[in-house]
Amino acid sequence: MFVLSGQSAATMLGRLYFINGGNSKWMATLVQTVGFPLMLPFIFLFSPSKTPLEHHHQVTGKSSWTTLVILYTTLGIFLAGNCMLYSFGLNFLPVSTYSLICTSQLAFNALFSYFLNGQKFTPFIANSLVLLSFSSMLLVFQSDSKETGKISRSKYIIGFVCTIAASAGWGLMLSITQLALQKILKSTSYKVVFDITVYQSLIATIVILMGLFASGEWKDIKEEMWNFESGQASYIINLVGTAVSWQVFTVGYIGLIFEVSSLFSNVISTLGIPIVPILAVMFFDEKMNGVKAVSMLLAIWGFVSYIYQHYLDDLKEKENSRFVNLDREVNLIETRMTSQ
Repeated sequence: MFVLSGQSAATMLGRLYFINGGNSKWMATLVQTVGFPLMLPFIFLFSPSKTPLEHHHQVTGKSSWTTLVILYTTLGIFLAGNCMLYSFGLNFLPVSTYSLICTSQLAFNALFSYFLNGQKFTPFIANSLVLLSFSSMLLVFQSDSKETGKISRSKYIIGFVCTIAASAGWGLMLSITQLALQKILKSTSYKVVFDITVYQSLIATIVILMGLFASGEWKDIKEEMWNFESGQASYIINLVGTAVSWQVFTVGYIGLIFEVSSLFSNVISTLGIPIVPILAVMFFDEKMNGVKAVSMLLAIWGFVSYIYQHYLDDLKEKENSRFVNLDREVNLIETRMTSQ
């Protein structure tokens, strides 16, 4: 729910920012990471002193500060770069084309997960990936001719390349995050979810702020706020709401990696792509057509297919646990009989 609601709300507010006159790519990028202070209370909430005793050894003393600094810096730089590349893509491409290219992150993530995390593929998972990819690819057949006509060929190429690069980077970043959770952080506490959220966003925010000031766009922010079509208050509310929504999304996707896998997290994120056009119909008066309806049905079908695979895995795990417990009982009985 965090992934779907956060992603949908952030995307809608991001559109509203550009529709009402916002044009700063650095500001559109900054709001994707700058809301991290909201997560600080949760770090203290899940601090070692408030963690059950049986988990203490798994929460503390696992990684050196040097290792953690390198990890969070790497993730933060990846995050900053991906946010900027996605901002360029969304600015230079029609929304449906942008959504189509974004689905390639599933393929990139699947590839990286296979090599880095030992991700196994079953027919149901493969079916899910295909359906989710097609559900978003269908969006390219929406009528974007008016928007495409306004985009120069050079900008279109830049937007295409940036979005592909961002999708590849995002797939790699998710796989690295899962690898870090398994091999470096090795924690069973939810504190690690908020640690990654805060520290990678902190590094990303510093990098983006450096870009904002180096580019000189910060000088235009005041004028942009004054000229925002729906007013100055709406401008501030839009940016704050976008920042909060992206943090909700970030906690959700890291939490899914923590609980399941990076591929599962990406599947849920891709499931949310067709939701935005539905919300656009409700709030932006866009037209609903058969393509969007079919896209939603395929997304739901793909999601159910992936969940069904996890249901089968859960049944298998329970069955294995039952046999293990049964063997233990048999061994215990044999030991007692031998001792008698």
